[in-house]
Amino acid sequence: MSFLPQVSREVRLAAQPEGLPEARHFTLAEVPMPVPAAGEVLVRNRFFHVFAALRTLVGGGVRDTPVPPLRPGDPLPGPAVGEVVAAPGGDGGGPRPGDLVAHWLGWREYAVVPAAQVTPLGDALPDPVAHLGQGAIAYAALTRDAEVRPGDTVFVSGAAGAVGSLAGQVARLLGAGRVIGSTGSPDKAARLVAELGYDAAVVRGAGPIGEQLGEAAPDGVDVLLDNVGGDQLRAAVAAARPGARFVLVGALSGQLAAEGRGGTSPVELDTYRLILRRVTLRAFQGLDEELRAAWLRRYGGWLRAGEIAFPHVRIAGIENAPRAFQEVIEGRHFGTVVVEP
Repeated sequence: MSFLPQVSREVRLAAQPEGLPEARHFTLAEVPMPVPAAGEVLVRNRFFHVFAALRTLVGGGVRDTPVPPLRPGDPLPGPAVGEVVAAPGGDGGGPRPGDLVAHWLGWREYAVVPAAQVTPLGDALPDPVAHLGQGAIAYAALTRDAEVRPGDTVFVSGAAGAVGSLAGQVARLLGAGRVIGSTGSPDKAARLVAELGYDAAVVRGAGPIGEQLGEAAPDGVDVLLDNVGGDQLRAAVAAARPGARFVLVGALSGQLAAEGRGGTSPVELDTYRLILRRVTLRAFQGLDEELRAAWLRRYGGWLRAGEIAFPHVRIAGIENAPRAFQEVIEGRHFGTVVVEP
């Protein structure tokens, strides 16, 4: 590994914020180049995903998450795509130098990862960075959890984010008759309709969400893919058609609240309405290998055929990652945000 630099850079939490995190709450640290042992691989990260829900881990006030809360001094985690540069002691069945892999140790230039915890990418998608899109979540939520049917009216809250920017397109490809999204600005709303095939968009802050949704979906909503919660979930309940199926994927209304640490997302719902309309309300059930494989097959085909777009922003330089995170929290970007270290 003599061709490698002596140090690697990584983004660490410098201080837990009181309220929403800003770039100043993070620091860029230089560390000795990590050295893999047998059964591990050294990966040079090419891209990593900057996602708003990381605020919950940064806040340190949440329990029962798959990744533990962060403490000052901890490097940040996140989905990454990288190239294996060393795999000592590997056999013919494991990752080899030159392989592109996905893993969870983003926010650093180089990472040592157990070989069993990297996923070889192959050529399923035409652009490796597309693996950082969150469409697999949307696909699983819409096909398994909500069971979208031809002609359904689908409402996607947080439609301009990493999940939502693909969810509306996927819903359309699965046969939805009308697709409505919510977002935080008129400009993003216009892009949802012009670029991603949404039929209409409601805008947070442009009037009561319930009234806007009622105008956009006068016949009601069959499916909700909810990334936000709060008043948007409440509005969807009011607009629910009989037998509607709602899937809770995220809770950004609480996670990105200025007060607190982002570990709760309370909302008051009309449970009587849920009963009268026979609404199914369930949490996203996660991803299994069968669904991941099905998504990659369909996603790759849709991308190559030009039937789906992958909206994303690429930001160069790991030193700019903290600023990118602050901008994601502030809602400045459209689609998936990735950093190229």
